Amino acid sequence: MNKEQFYKEVEKNTGIILSSIQKEQFEKYYSLVIEWNKKINLTAITDKDEFYKKHFYDSISLSFYRDYSKIENLCDVGSGAGFPSIPLKILYPNLKITIVDSLNKRIKFLSLLQEELKLDNCNFIHARAEEIGQNKNFRESFEIVTARAVARLNVLSELCLPLVKKDGYFLSLKSQKAEEEIKEAVNVIKLLGGKLEKDIEFEIAGEERHILEIRKAKETPNKYPRKAGIPNKKPLL
Repeated sequence: MNKEQFYKEVEKNTGIILSSIQKEQFEKYYSLVIEWNKKINLTAITDKDEFYKKHFYDSISLSFYRDYSKIENLCDVGSGAGFPSIPLKILYPNLKITIVDSLNKRIKFLSLLQEELKLDNCNFIHARAEEIGQNKNFRESFEIVTARAVARLNVLSELCLPLVKKDGYFLSLKSQKAEEEIKEAVNVIKLLGGKLEKDIEFEIAGEERHILEIRKAKETPNKYPRKAGIPNKKPLL
C-alpha cells in the first residue's frame, strides 16, 4: 500500500480528506522511525509501502468502526513507536493521548516525535502498565484504552481494563488466533469488570485482523492489576 492508496483508504473509510500538514506528518513519522530504528529496535518493517500498510493503516483501522472526533482521551499501553495512538492523533487532532511504555528509550523517541510533528495534548509515561493501573491519577480515567500485539488477551485485560472508565472501552488489536485468545480470556475479562461486545473481523491486503471491543461494565476489583511482572508470569485464568 503506497501513501496515495493510504490517503484514499482513509477518505473512503472515515470521510477524512487528509490535509497537506497531516500527509507531511505521516511522512515525517515514517522517516523518524527509520532513522531511530538504527539506534533502538522500533520495528522490523522498514519498507515504506509495508510500513504504511502494517503500521499506519493497521493503526487507523480503529477509526473505521468508531468516531474519534467525539472521544476525549485515549491511553495506549506498550505502544512501542506510537502505534496505534499517534496515527490516530494525526487523524484526529482533538484526541488527548497517553502512552505508557516500560522502555525509556522509546519514551525519548516519542517525545522527539511529538516535537517534530507538532502534536499537542500528548503524555508519555515511562512505567509499567501494572504501576499506572494502580495509580489513582490514571486508574479508571480513560474513555478508550488500546493495545496492539503486546501480549495475549488474558494478560492484556489485566493491564488495560483497570485504566478504562466505566462504560469506556478496551480495544485490543489482534491478527490471527483471536478466537483462541477470547476463549482463554473470557472469565478474566468478566472478573476485571469487562464485557466483550464485539469481535470485528476484517482484512488488510488479504491478512486477517480483529478489533476486540471490550466494554467496562463495572469497576475492576482493587487488587488488579497485580504487581509488575506477575500478570505475564502467572496469567489469570
